[in-house]
Amino acid sequence: MGLTKSEIFTDEQNQLSTLLKAMAHPARIAILQQIISANACICSDLVEELGLAQATISQHLKELKNAGIIQGTIEGVTVCYCINPKTWKLLETQLGTFLGSYKGETPCC
Repeated sequence: MGLTKSEIFTDEQNQLSTLLKAMAHPARIAILQQIISANACICSDLVEELGLAQATISQHLKELKNAGIIQGTIEGVTVCYCINPKTWKLLETQLGTFLGSYKGETPCC
């Protein structure tokens, strides 16, 4: 696999790419939807709700946390996760700007 040459892209382009890459799996979207719908930190409920193995859920949570999309707090022997509001707002703004930049006014192709 070749180099991505990330240095030729803006910080915003690299950041949005990293966030979207972390979200680019249906299980991760489902995890985020569960966290959002609970409107609270979620601990072990994800395994029961999604029907995936604990190890699978843990790997997806790790990817989302490494990207900064979610954050975790330790409560006893469990880690509870919630949306990182700062990153979520950044994602909302950057993705909204990107998607809103296409006006669809010029017929082509």
